[in-house]
Amino acid sequence: MGELSALPNIGKVVEEQLNAVGIETSSKLKELGSEEPWLRIKAIDDSACIHRLYALESAIQGIRKGDLPANKKVELKAFYNAHK
Repeated sequence: MGELSALPNIGKVVEEQLNAVGIETSSKLKELGSEEPWLRIKAIDDSACIHRLYALESAIQGIRKGDLPANKKVELKAFYNAHK
């Protein structure tokens, strides 16, 4: 496993998906935010769900997915609903 899987909530499969869409470093993920990488993953894997979006955001923030602030979850859920 590579650099991305060292982040919270990023396992082997999500790391492979990120790599497949051109994101190979944590700095690139942080630069893009959670929404753009999720859209890229969704384009290659239609099963990408809101939990994957939460996982990407929490990885960027360096926290566990369950520790995302409620207001951020609401924001991400609105984004997800607009793009599912």
